[in-house]
Amino acid sequence: MTVDADHRQSPLLELRDLKMHFPIRRGAFRRIVGHIKAVDGVSLSVNRGETLGIVGESGCGKSTLARTILRVYHPTGGEISYTGRSGAPIDLATLSGPALKEIHRDIRVVFQDPQSSLNPRLRVIDIIGEVLKVNGIATGSELEDRVAELMRSVGLRPEFMHRYPHAFSGGERQRVSIARALAPEPRLVIADEAVSALDVSVQAQTINLLQDLQERFGLTYLFVAHDLSVVRHISDSVAVMYMGRVVEKAPTDAIFASPRHPYTEALLSAVPTPDPRLRRRGRRIHLAGEVADPANPPSGCPFHPRCRYATGICKSDVPPLRSIATSDHSVACHLADNLKLNPFDEYAFAELH
Repeated sequence: MTVDADHRQSPLLELRDLKMHFPIRRGAFRRIVGHIKAVDGVSLSVNRGETLGIVGESGCGKSTLARTILRVYHPTGGEISYTGRSGAPIDLATLSGPALKEIHRDIRVVFQDPQSSLNPRLRVIDIIGEVLKVNGIATGSELEDRVAELMRSVGLRPEFMHRYPHAFSGGERQRVSIARALAPEPRLVIADEAVSALDVSVQAQTINLLQDLQERFGLTYLFVAHDLSVVRHISDSVAVMYMGRVVEKAPTDAIFASPRHPYTEALLSAVPTPDPRLRRRGRRIHLAGEVADPANPPSGCPFHPRCRYATGICKSDVPPLRSIATSDHSVACHLADNLKLNPFDEYAFAELH
């Protein structure tokens, strides 16, 4: 199954002002005294057959965003509009019971650590087969044939299906996780730091596998990561998150060639360069302090306490996410029109790959 050009331009998933606030309770009566704003008004869309990369430091809200889309959490506010197989939009934020279970066939997840996401007491045929049984896709001998087909699709030998997870390497276990995600023939796969626990060479193999599967099955990816070099390799567009908000979103090449938010510039400067000859003295931007407490965010722009360009307006007014340069490049920065930020070093990137 592939996705034609017309469908590629139509959103499969749209988030509108999505919020996920966790209550803070204190005292003997567990009264709510505040909220942790893990996701605070995110609006994004991802087109069919494409990959949207979500990047940011630990604690920026990207994994919470993924879990909210999956409805592990019930969102505090906003919409999660998913285009169903019939073509009609479905607000995932309002679903429950059988309707939500049905959507979980279409939207699957691959987690960061295959060691903990795979049951060590089950053989691979049972791990993958359970998904087929629960969704009424296959049973009996048909189930074994289907598991064998899925094993081949992720580059594993079918006879390995009778082994337990501990018999596989880390990269092979992640392939089993990918096969399990593909079992119900999904349309959207959320990869939550899916390659960050793997060695660099295995990361590249896994990314190539994901791209091959995307082309073969017409998959749409939401790729959550902190490694920008990996994100550039697989993503069509990138959304940069900070303190639960999107601070910049653009096509991948535009993010790397022309960053417009100081936080994006800092993230790009942190991508390592293996060749000492290509390292520029002072290239790395060291951000002061830590990510602010989402339960007690600073006034104005949430990034201003760490921003080397911040002015008075940054400390008082929250910048809206607005289009700049082109209609598909958005940034939440008061100073974006006047800043000339450093792009990613193309020579360094070539050396990384």
